[in-house]
Amino acid sequence: MDSQARSARAKRVRWTGIVVLVLVLAGAYMVWSRQDAPAQLGGFGRALKTPVSVAIVAPGEVARTLSAIGTVTATSTVVVQPKVDGELISIEFSDGQMVHAGDVLAQIDPRSYQIQLDQAQGLQMQNAAQLANAKRDLARYEQLYKQNSIARQQVDTQRAQVLQLQGQAKTDQAAVDDARLQLDYTRITAPIDGRLGLRKVDVGNYVRASDAEGLIVITRSHPIDVLFAIPQASLPDVLARQKTIPDLRADVLGRDGTTKLATGTLIAIDNQIDVATGTVQLKARFANADNALFPNQFVNMRLDLGQAQGLLVPVRAVQRSSTGEFVYRIDDEQRAHVVPITTGATDGEQTVVLNGLDAGQRVVVYGTDRLREGSTVEVVDPGSAS
Repeated sequence: MDSQARSARAKRVRWTGIVVLVLVLAGAYMVWSRQDAPAQLGGFGRALKTPVSVAIVAPGEVARTLSAIGTVTATSTVVVQPKVDGELISIEFSDGQMVHAGDVLAQIDPRSYQIQLDQAQGLQMQNAAQLANAKRDLARYEQLYKQNSIARQQVDTQRAQVLQLQGQAKTDQAAVDDARLQLDYTRITAPIDGRLGLRKVDVGNYVRASDAEGLIVITRSHPIDVLFAIPQASLPDVLARQKTIPDLRADVLGRDGTTKLATGTLIAIDNQIDVATGTVQLKARFANADNALFPNQFVNMRLDLGQAQGLLVPVRAVQRSSTGEFVYRIDDEQRAHVVPITTGATDGEQTVVLNGLDAGQRVVVYGTDRLREGSTVEVVDPGSAS
């Protein structure tokens, strides 16, 4: 039993020694790490400087623009409907085709309307013959009356009959014109220039003038309009600019906000402000010769309001927070400071600073996400003035 106890005591001593050795090594490593840390951070116990790219605040001018989201609308949209009832016997167009006003689009069976025209013309000829005979009788009665062979009453009666038949002749002519018009309506033509949509009825169907959907829809896209809304606070600037330049330039931009799709002019401003949204509707018109714009398409609009002068900084330098806009200004000791600013007009790349900065100061353009008030920086691109 004594030998077993000595053996167990020896094992405990060995394990205790191993644990002590591990603790000593861990402590030594921690001490070494703390002593070596300053060298890793810069040799003097300081944190690494944050690399940034800066721009110089300088006077200049930018284009004053107003941006908005717009909807492309056709200048004319027409639902082509039949004006008479009948069986559709032919369709003379293809879906999506460009047509001109007067082009034949479809044909309704004209036979019943041709019969109505023939009937109206036959009745007109019959009444015309009666009128001619009544006029001859009137001439004879007037001659006999001059010879005192008949009474005045007979002449007046015959003259009244002539007038009655003349009125009937006008009625007959109106009936003939109406029948001819109904016959013409069997040829369905395009009322405007434009692009056809997808047809809604096929040959062989019986169409009616009361059909609300019609045969097809035509949209005019040359030129084409864009409707967009601006805040009511921007309306005075637009009105003031329009006084000097009535045809304000409007640009349609692509989804990236920079690619220009079309250039046109502002043609109308709505006569009231929408009280629900606090905006006012504007309409711009574009030639759209290349069909870059399509009805009901959502686009980015940019309205040109002239030039604005002042101190300029890159748009990327302007940061935003719950308290407003600010920039990081770099002082002579290479430290960053948060400076609140007020911005004005912008062209998408440069922004006019109304207050908060002076010409010649440096502001951070890249690297702002790693900065705080008083952060030490290293300017890696001191020449990036723009």
